[in-house]
Amino acid sequence: MSKSNPSSTPTTPSVVARIQSTVAKQNGGQIPKGSYVGRLQQTVAHSTSTVVGKVK
Repeated sequence: MSKSNPSSTPTTPSVVARIQSTVAKQNGGQIPKGSYVGRLQQTVAHSTSTVVGKVK
C-alpha cells in the first residue's frame, strides 16, 4: 500500500463524480463492473458520512 500524502488534495464527492463521468464517457456511458470508480465512490461516501456524523 502506498502512504498517503498529507499535502495532497483530498478526494471529495465532486472529484469522484468527475472521474466517474470521464470513465463512463470512455466506455460508452457505462461504468465497468468492478471498476475502481465504484470502490472510490464508496470510500469517499463512507469517509464523508463518518466525518459529518461526528460533527455536532
